[in-house]
Amino acid sequence: MSPALEARGVALSFGETPALRGADVTIDTGEIVAVMGPSGSGKSTLLHCLAGILTPDAGEVHALGRRIDELSEADRSELRRDKFGFVFQFGQLVPELTAEENVALPLLLAGVRRDPALARARAWFERLGLDGLGKRRSGELSGGQAQRVALARALVGEPAVVFADEPTGALDSLTGEQVMDLLVDAARRQGTTVVLVTHEARIAAYADREVMVRDGRVTTPAVTS
Repeated sequence: MSPALEARGVALSFGETPALRGADVTIDTGEIVAVMGPSGSGKSTLLHCLAGILTPDAGEVHALGRRIDELSEADRSELRRDKFGFVFQFGQLVPELTAEENVALPLLLAGVRRDPALARARAWFERLGLDGLGKRRSGELSGGQAQRVALARALVGEPAVVFADEPTGALDSLTGEQVMDLLVDAARRQGTTVVLVTHEARIAAYADREVMVRDGRVTTPAVTS
């Protein structure tokens, strides 16, 4: 079986500032991998390249059996819509939509009819301790509630890969652990591959293994957590 994700010699600069300097990493299907490193090391940039959000200046990125750094932006957008889920530190919910509409959004974009999409979205609210909040908009949710809505949005379409960039960074310890328990449980049940960027050892401990990024390179091999 081919890896779910692979970066080969990936390099990327922002202007004169190099962010990645030949990064290599391989992530197997169904694996949960924590990407760690100090601030500015390039770990989030690596995640964005693996997800097809950024295109590297050099090297190759492979996802789900396809080389994606050579795809058009339209094809990468389709891949992200259909196969990937995303959780970022501050949720990035659409403020004009209700919580349940935010969760249903990936399904609606994929062509699922509104009523079935909302029904699937609502099923996540009890699991995440969000009962009664489906009609609220993001401005009416606490930071922890909004992040759990964002997690449900990432998982509702049963993606092949979930990219989580500091997903518990805006949460208290207890809520963060609850979110990670849910993420890991869903990933195990669905066979989802998870790429988790974090600087917290207690969050990285949920992963199958860790990789370290320093100065734009993956400087250590996989280490069992």
